[in-house]
Amino acid sequence: MAEAQVWAAELDTVFARVAGRFARADLRWRMRDYLRSLLAPVARKNGWQLAEYAGHKTPDGFQRLLNSSVWDADAVRDDVRDYVAERLGSGGVLIIDDTGFIKKGTASAGVGRQYTGTSGKIDNCQIGVFAAYATSRGRALVDRELYLLKAWTSDRERCRAAKIPDEREFATKGELAKAIVTRSLAAGLPAHWVTADEAYGQEWKFRRLLEELGVGYVVAVPKSQQVKSLAGFWRIDELIAQAPEDAWQRLSCGDGAKGPRVYDWASAKLPAISFFDGDTPTHHRWVLARRSLTRPDEIAYYFAYAPVACTVADLARVAGMRWAIEECFQAAKKECGLDEYEVRRYVGWYRHITLAMLAHAFLAGLAADAAKAAKTTPPASSPSPWQRSAGSWNISCPQPEPGAILEITH
Repeated sequence: MAEAQVWAAELDTVFARVAGRFARADLRWRMRDYLRSLLAPVARKNGWQLAEYAGHKTPDGFQRLLNSSVWDADAVRDDVRDYVAERLGSGGVLIIDDTGFIKKGTASAGVGRQYTGTSGKIDNCQIGVFAAYATSRGRALVDRELYLLKAWTSDRERCRAAKIPDEREFATKGELAKAIVTRSLAAGLPAHWVTADEAYGQEWKFRRLLEELGVGYVVAVPKSQQVKSLAGFWRIDELIAQAPEDAWQRLSCGDGAKGPRVYDWASAKLPAISFFDGDTPTHHRWVLARRSLTRPDEIAYYFAYAPVACTVADLARVAGMRWAIEECFQAAKKECGLDEYEVRRYVGWYRHITLAMLAHAFLAGLAADAAKAAKTTPPASSPSPWQRSAGSWNISCPQPEPGAILEITH
């Protein structure tokens, strides 16, 4: 009974936070019913079953809530983000990733045959680009954008039929990710780091945006990623292959279901880029690699940008936080019906996804409370870029000529 009272009180707090976004009293009550139904133990959270749980005769009221009622889903998204920041605290990691929603037919906004990790193949689906915020207290989804294929944005009549605004142009997933990060940080989300998989990490413009925003990052990159510096050009896997064995150190990147997730890590600082960093850099750029203990041929590669005081252990911890968004997707789909919507229109997708995110944020807040209560110069004949300095490994390179203008990216 005490636990039920805690849940009810917190849910009332959530309702109060977003109530002002719904102008009419009947709309507010419909939103409350919808959110309660998303949180309920309903076998499949489609329109009819949600309506039956809420005591409605038909799902028409919920359909109007998602498709035609007047309210701003982006304003509710902002409330979700602020709520998550308050409940999970500052200094966290903003995680970018996408997930697929398998669909039939061709009418749902943005649907098309495209690869999705949800099924591990090319499938008929919608793709959403998401951000999650994670700290030591927990993790929750805080932003979302629907990816639209060029087949959609080049067909304005099809877009209008799905209620996609005329001003919505084609944007890559990377461009959507940049918009999400910029919006989140501008709104005051207290993230100190950003992490993402190699689909986003390999984009130089994405990494450069993060540097301009002054936020650290640890992003995965493919093994073919080029590392460029005054010392030369290497593929990142070839560069890491030159690392001496004592450049590797055994570190945990966080706890998993079976305890600490321990790997061997190798890292090297890259030379500063004076054009970007000035005479006294506040951050260093790094290359980073994670090697499996049981299968040493399995190596993951990263680029990082971190304050000068950061250690390899700090970078490993941030890299390990990336999987938190997968846990968010799993929980939000299983517990909050994130993927069980029946809307086809653009606005309906954003509204359902936002309310499902709100439901998931509520659960994340409760989990955080429960956890709190219950209670890381090379030889010309065979050039090597690796050089030990002050107990760590750096990329060595000659100093540029005074006054030289450099255009170097990594």
